[in-house]
Amino acid sequence: MSTDSKMKITFLGTGTSTGVPVIACNCDVCRSDDPHDRRYRTSAMLTVGNTNVVIDCGPDFRSQMLKNKIENIDAVIFTHAHRDHIAGLDDIRAFNYILNKVINIYGTHETLESIKTQFPYIFYSGRYFGVPQITLNTIGDEPFTISGIEFKPIRIMHQDLPITGYRIGDFTYITDANHIDAAELDKVRGSKVIVLNALRNSRHVSHFSLGEALDILEDLKPERAYLTHISHFLGKQEDVEKKLPPHIRLAYDNLVIDI
Repeated sequence: MSTDSKMKITFLGTGTSTGVPVIACNCDVCRSDDPHDRRYRTSAMLTVGNTNVVIDCGPDFRSQMLKNKIENIDAVIFTHAHRDHIAGLDDIRAFNYILNKVINIYGTHETLESIKTQFPYIFYSGRYFGVPQITLNTIGDEPFTISGIEFKPIRIMHQDLPITGYRIGDFTYITDANHIDAAELDKVRGSKVIVLNALRNSRHVSHFSLGEALDILEDLKPERAYLTHISHFLGKQEDVEKKLPPHIRLAYDNLVIDI
């Protein structure tokens, strides 16, 4: 990607694995009328020129594509294979039908092997007509390119599960993290815009809390930062944002930013 290429990030979803509102919950956040407090499962789309790359496709993938009127994607890159990040994989077939093309998906060996286990019918040798048409691309620790756009993997920990964040130029996207080694954190330094998960106010076994996320951002000092993978326990958008530094915002569904 050339230095003068413009990048757009669309937040397709900013909620945790339950989404917000949570089924059967009557807390203030889940009963909020503010559309900023309604969150699909976490996903984003990066756009450079005519290239659209989706980061994770969870169970709300179909609704996210329709909501944002997205009519073309070129690839899906995965952070890891938990269901709230991969469960929408079957809906890729709509792009196969309409665009008459196979969609490339990218992930670590472990992530792709888990996808094979969770979606065995896609990979069955006697393949059923109508299943998603995808090409698997295994990534490691080295940068890789999609349509000339360079992606630099960042190894992070989600409790005891190694998962992948991504740096693309001056932009870094990290979700579902609760620990980042110093050497991997150094790969993020210098990013002008950082997306980082902040699940709730109290500590959690596999996700950064709001305080932990703010401490990391204070160390990295990006020009702008957006928090994602948010649960109803964090509070209402308008209340939480009053407490944040001006350069750090809560992301919300359908937010579009330019890099």
